[in-house]
Amino acid sequence: MTEITFHFNVPHRLNYSCRILRKAFLRGTSVAVTGDAQTLEELDVSLWSLATHEFVPHCTPDAAQPTLEMTPVVLTELPNRVDFDDVLINLGQQVPVAFERFKRLIEVVSAGEEDRLAARSRWRHYASRGYVLLQHDFATVTE
Repeated sequence: MTEITFHFNVPHRLNYSCRILRKAFLRGTSVAVTGDAQTLEELDVSLWSLATHEFVPHCTPDAAQPTLEMTPVVLTELPNRVDFDDVLINLGQQVPVAFERFKRLIEVVSAGEEDRLAARSRWRHYASRGYVLLQHDFATVTE
């Protein structure tokens, strides 16, 4: 069964996602990131903006097959289009298509009211299907 973790009250979703992707890349983990087209474009720009030594190879499912085989991060609106099943990061407002085929699902949720309401709906969806839900609330993190 998919392990689902919600990261709530994340101050900068794209920056935070870049950090998660960087850690996954360093560990050799394949990650699909899903969301709407605009969010994925913004994440692409953010990933290209990282320092040279922090670069995270990424592409879309439309990339050439050799590129897809060598690239650990795929940005896609349709996660069922990727060939691996390690980790899925959801930056969207809906329950992602085919999330259950992944070993892990990470829901990244900002402190914005719209984002929080959509996340609550997804939480209820997963819980009603018997998934054990973990959470990290950044509102409780002290620096």
